[in-house]
Amino acid sequence: MTGDEDQASDDGGAGRQVGRRSSRWVKAVGFTLAGALVLTALGAGYAYWHLNRNIKSVDINSALGDNRPPKTQPLPSTSASASASPLPSEALNILVLGSDSRSGKRNQALGGGSSEGARSDTAMVVHLDAGRTKATIVSIPRDTLVTRPSCPLSDGDSTEEAYRVMFNTAYSVGGPVCAVKTVESMTDVRMDHYLEIDFAGFADLVDALGGVTVTTDEDIHDEDSHLDLRAGEHHLDGTQALALARTRHGVGDGSDLGRIELQQKLVKALLQQISSTNLLTSPAQLYKVADVATASLTTDTGLDSLTELMSLGQSLQGLSADDVTTVTMPVVPAPSDANRVVAEEPEAAELWASLR
Repeated sequence: MTGDEDQASDDGGAGRQVGRRSSRWVKAVGFTLAGALVLTALGAGYAYWHLNRNIKSVDINSALGDNRPPKTQPLPSTSASASASPLPSEALNILVLGSDSRSGKRNQALGGGSSEGARSDTAMVVHLDAGRTKATIVSIPRDTLVTRPSCPLSDGDSTEEAYRVMFNTAYSVGGPVCAVKTVESMTDVRMDHYLEIDFAGFADLVDALGGVTVTTDEDIHDEDSHLDLRAGEHHLDGTQALALARTRHGVGDGSDLGRIELQQKLVKALLQQISSTNLLTSPAQLYKVADVATASLTTDTGLDSLTELMSLGQSLQGLSADDVTTVTMPVVPAPSDANRVVAEEPEAAELWASLR
């Protein structure tokens, strides 16, 4: 055997050793990537399960039955490519309540009060047009005197019909079911869905989004909500934003109407913050926002899964704060009590008719 042959033999042995090492390295990387994919899949599965489990729901449709305003009729279908996701063909009306729930230490610390009962501190009817290009948010003053209908209770009993009572008593006596029935009774508008968030949930959501920026037109000093703000622009954390939403005596004439104006500003500020925060590029922040949002949420059974909530959210992707109109149900002082209001007619009826 020549020297060249010896060299060739040595090179071949080294090559086989390098090949074996490369093969082991490739297998190791492969097993690592496979393990990472399995863990990622398990993590995603757990995240979905956890977020889905967070959501609480109430079967409002079964409780109220068929004696309700009719659903909005869908628009005639338009031609679209098979690959394009079809736009919704019917409008939606969603009753959104902010509850001053007393449950839990955090809610009490944020102003929920005693551990007994809860009221609908904030009530808004959110109307989404059929193409999801515009939205109208109608605030209902909680001090509005209404006829509260008889509402079914979970134990099979019913509440009694009541006249000239404050709107927010509906939630107090009959929960979400009675709140929906009372709104439908006074507006003759079908509430397709129901969403409720409590004190702690609202504050945590604002914090998860990095706060909100609002501009106040006047100085605010409210001993009840513990808020002190100079007129001007402010970036608020969750606790401050909640205090602003609850402020009543520190603005205007101290009525609920002044608080509603602040709440509507906060809604717009939240929409702007969400649109300016690219959550899809930060999975950790996206999960945090989703976690606090679902943990504090009570929905009807039509929105009680992550899939249904995501579907609704995706349909609203093209909706910006500029596409949202905020109004308050027209009211006038109640003849029987200057501290209460009643619907102003025919303006209120015309507003509700525009949402059918």
